[in-house]
Amino acid sequence: MSFNEDDNRRDQRRPNNDRMRRFGRDDRPRFGEKKFKQENVVAAIGDADAAPQVAVGGIKEVESLLANDPMRVHRILFMHQSGNPKLYNLQKLAKRAHVHVQQVDSKILDSYARPNQGVVALINEKALLQWEDVREEFFKAKENGEKKLIAVATNIEDPRNLGACIRSSLALGVDILLMPAKGMCGITPSVARTSAGALDKMRICRPNNLEAAIGELKLAGYQILGLDADTETSLAGYEFADQVVLAVGGEDVGLPPFIRKQCNDILRIPMKPEAHSYNASVALSLGLYEYARTRIK
Repeated sequence: MSFNEDDNRRDQRRPNNDRMRRFGRDDRPRFGEKKFKQENVVAAIGDADAAPQVAVGGIKEVESLLANDPMRVHRILFMHQSGNPKLYNLQKLAKRAHVHVQQVDSKILDSYARPNQGVVALINEKALLQWEDVREEFFKAKENGEKKLIAVATNIEDPRNLGACIRSSLALGVDILLMPAKGMCGITPSVARTSAGALDKMRICRPNNLEAAIGELKLAGYQILGLDADTETSLAGYEFADQVVLAVGGEDVGLPPFIRKQCNDILRIPMKPEAHSYNASVALSLGLYEYARTRIK
């Protein structure tokens, strides 16, 4: 049994025949100070209730993103079996930058951005941090006996769920939120809206190798904990260390095996048997609260 998300899904697509068009409430550009050719930048179709994710189409445009701002890129879509050597080289560049890539039909690319030359990059609302730039802070905190709380969110596809995770993380004293490079929704406008301003204040990191990053924290002495219903160890009254990594999974997948195997304990949130499961963001919030309730006044 795992923590399920809401039944909402973000991947609703429809063709886009305009070169630049937004299908949301806010038509202002959302991907930072860098400028791209206007005819190659449109918004991706997504959440019908909020401004959709920005998409950048074109070989030179995507190459520039990877060279100058790779942590702003959520994933890159390539035309399936294009036979274009430039796209093949661009895909190798994306993999070296640890950006998730997908092969899709040309009609899907056209629904995101036109023209696109066989490639479209989906842009996060915020550039994510690299693990190499922040990890020493957490190693030194352990050495100095400083309290640190790290949240890990995996397999969360609903942007509202991720936004709620970010909001709760900020409210309950999380020092940084770690996310995998793939298997997650991007930092979309819907994520930003649901976070209610927390996205701007919460540090979010996308390690090139999340498994290795958690392994480093465990070797440094951090207590690695996962939230899942399939365990006998209760969250209620659990004795936390001062340096904790708390991980939650989403959808029907639950905690990934590479996290589960590194956990000191898997914790179960008390729940009436009539209920099937907790939403992933609710589960994370409850776990964070149990840690924070004696530490935040």
